[in-house]
Amino acid sequence: MEKGKILFVSQEITPFLPETFMSRICRYLPQAVHEKGKEIRTFMPKFGNINSRKNQLHEVIRLSGMNLIIEENDHPLIIKVSSIQQARMQVYFIDNEDYFQRKFMFRDNNQKFFPDNDERSVFFNRSVIETVKKLGWAPDIIHLHGWMSALTSLFIKSVFKDNPLFYDSKIVMSLYNDLFTESFSPDFYKKVKLPEMPDNELELLKAEPDYLGLMKTCIKHADGIILAEDNINNEIINYIKKLNLPVIKHSEDTYVDDYCELYDRINVEESVEEEVFS
Repeated sequence: MEKGKILFVSQEITPFLPETFMSRICRYLPQAVHEKGKEIRTFMPKFGNINSRKNQLHEVIRLSGMNLIIEENDHPLIIKVSSIQQARMQVYFIDNEDYFQRKFMFRDNNQKFFPDNDERSVFFNRSVIETVKKLGWAPDIIHLHGWMSALTSLFIKSVFKDNPLFYDSKIVMSLYNDLFTESFSPDFYKKVKLPEMPDNELELLKAEPDYLGLMKTCIKHADGIILAEDNINNEIINYIKKLNLPVIKHSEDTYVDDYCELYDRINVEESVEEEVFS
């Protein structure tokens, strides 16, 4: 791979959160890509159930201190970092007292979907981009994992498409079985809207302020798709087919090489020949 800067944006990574299929991929994929000689950065939310002392998180003062405005309300951004020593890999954490101090990820103790999950997603994705800008680091590939990371695709390809750091960035989205049936607030699209964003970029979120609208918006701006798990929602699959995007399926034995090959192909704008929907 000639271009070698990979940004991973993940909603969960083990050992900071309990091991799931997604959190395990997001733990070992960046390490493997790094060991192939690529430069990486990895971001995730600092959920309140992540033990800061146990995981040795500390604030990065030079990156913190920014305020993001969502619906005319200021939300301070705090950046923390921790290392996975055996992997020689750093993970950046997006933190905010209002959004990420609760002891659960997306649902409360009674399994009720947090009503501000839409704003939490907006804050997380915008914060990742603003932090990468502060780092002055230009990713060749931005690999997204989980619905919480999906808006990065929209922001990069609409608002930040002419920014020198992101001008050549390609988006890869890994799809998991993280479907939820609840809807966001009807004004979700207003919370996403930035002054530089064309109104037509928000049509899907306006029509479907839910998981399907969010993922379709992400996929619309993606350059490659990975079907990380089986049984992905049929509506999402049909939307991918309509866009004729490069798609590969996850293979547990070869996924690191497969993913790197996809990175290469979309960087040189080649088509992926494998037919995954047959």
